[in-house]
Amino acid sequence: MKAMNIEDFFCSRIRMKILKILWQVGELNISGIARRLGVNYGTTNKHLKVLENEGIVQHKRFGRIRIYRLDKHSPKTKAIQNLLEVWEQ
Repeated sequence: MKAMNIEDFFCSRIRMKILKILWQVGELNISGIARRLGVNYGTTNKHLKVLENEGIVQHKRFGRIRIYRLDKHSPKTKAIQNLLEVWEQ
């Protein structure tokens, strides 16, 4: 799958909020992320798939539950974490 260009990636407010949530809390399931965002499950799931396709988040599965977290080994994730740390000071 072709990588998304940076303009399209960063123009999504929901994706940025998901990244900030995962950066702050570590791990969370889709419903927990959706609740914190104030959006529905489907919208949250769609944006998590984009983040996962970009190699920024990963999930582990416990039965039907998927727990998402930032992919610590991804260079993109490291760059985003650095941005968040500087921006949120």
